[in-house]
Amino acid sequence: MPVIAVILIALATCAVGAGAGFMYRKQVTEQKIGRAEQYATDLLNDATRKAEEQRKEKILEAKEEVLRLKTDLDREIHDRRAEQQRSERRVAQREETLDKKLDNLEKREERINQKSEEIQAALDEAERLKSMQSTELERIAGITADEATQIIISRVQKEAYHDAAAFVRDIELKAREEGDKKARNIIASAIQRCASDHVAESTVSVISLPNDDMKGRIIGREGRNIRALETATGVDLIIDDTPEAIIVSAFDPIRRETARLAIEKLLQDGRIHPARIEEMVEKAKRDVEEAVKEAGEQAVFETGQHGLHPEIVRLLGRMKYRTSYGQNVLKHSIEVSHLAGLMAAEVGADVQIAKRAGLLHDLGKAVDHEQEGTHVSLGAELARKYREHPDVIHAILAHHNDVDPTTVEAVLVQAADAISAARPGARRESLENYIKRLTKLEEIANSFQGVEKTYAIQSGREVRILVKPDDVNDDGTRILAKEVAKRIEKEMEFPGQIRVNVIRETRSVEYAK
Repeated sequence: MPVIAVILIALATCAVGAGAGFMYRKQVTEQKIGRAEQYATDLLNDATRKAEEQRKEKILEAKEEVLRLKTDLDREIHDRRAEQQRSERRVAQREETLDKKLDNLEKREERINQKSEEIQAALDEAERLKSMQSTELERIAGITADEATQIIISRVQKEAYHDAAAFVRDIELKAREEGDKKARNIIASAIQRCASDHVAESTVSVISLPNDDMKGRIIGREGRNIRALETATGVDLIIDDTPEAIIVSAFDPIRRETARLAIEKLLQDGRIHPARIEEMVEKAKRDVEEAVKEAGEQAVFETGQHGLHPEIVRLLGRMKYRTSYGQNVLKHSIEVSHLAGLMAAEVGADVQIAKRAGLLHDLGKAVDHEQEGTHVSLGAELARKYREHPDVIHAILAHHNDVDPTTVEAVLVQAADAISAARPGARRESLENYIKRLTKLEEIANSFQGVEKTYAIQSGREVRILVKPDDVNDDGTRILAKEVAKRIEKEMEFPGQIRVNVIRETRSVEYAK
């Protein structure tokens, strides 16, 4: 068989096979497409059905929600409408009640106006009758009403003056009889059980030198050393002709003590120049601060007043270098604390409050060189700042009568302060202040009417007043003594107490011829 025929037969066979395969594949593909279309149609129908079901469910839920909201709204509207109706009824009732009250008030006002007119008419009639009676009485008595009033007032004044003097005399006698003995016993017992030593101090300190050549070294070349000392310590150094001594002068005792210690350290060291002076002054300040702390702690321990704020303890220690009329303030405060506590125990008062107030009563003197105000107000402010007991603060305020004492402990602190200050040798004052105080006492006494002579005696602790017997009677002497004492308390400051002694003397002189 020829090759071409074979090839043609092969090609024909391939073409038939390809045609048969294509027809078969086309038939299979059409079947798959039909099944896919059917599946898609089923999915679409199912989705449409479910969507329709969900749409119906949502519509149903929305209708139920709308129905529920409508029901709630109807209920709320109904409740509000009921409440509004109740409010309207209450308002109507109140208006009705107010109308009734208004009617009653109008009727009452009418009755009151009527009564007022009747009362006014009665008063006018009474005034007319009174005028007629006064005129008749003046005609019968022969004096006017004003003259009669003055006579009555004068008589009542004389009687009241006499009764007041007699009443004062009776009270004083009774108080002396009942109180003098017990007061003496309490005060004597307190003083006996608390005997403190007092050392009078001044505003200067004297430092001994090994020789007079040391004065030149302290002064330094062109005065640089003494200027450095005065600048660093804030004191005045007085170098005069006093042999082997220099004087440190300062109103602030802390500065004076610092300067004294610094100079003594420089004398011991021997090296005196500005740099060394500054170093020694710093050491002296630390030593003084430590001494202040120890003194405060010792005072607290000695009086048994634990629990004080550390700053108050430090301020108490500062009072070691503070004096009042030459009396050491810290020793004075400790003594007042003991005295107040002893007297409080005798009279049944609070011992701890009395002792604490006595210890802190002059606390303001620790800072009165640095701050404005009296030591009383400063001390009370410090005690209040560090949360002290209100009774302690009150006792501090009252110990110089800046406020009236309202507690027993405040009165005891006053008494203890006076006892400590009035003790012989406890205080001293300058001659100038002493003369001024005596002069002021005599001036106050002489300013009263009826005083003939006045003498300040007993170092100013007693004022003896001689009165004119024709101007002041026996009862008037007691009134005069009270008024002079009050005036002295108001215008003067003094330690202890001042006795006011008023003397009335009548003499009758005749001559036998």
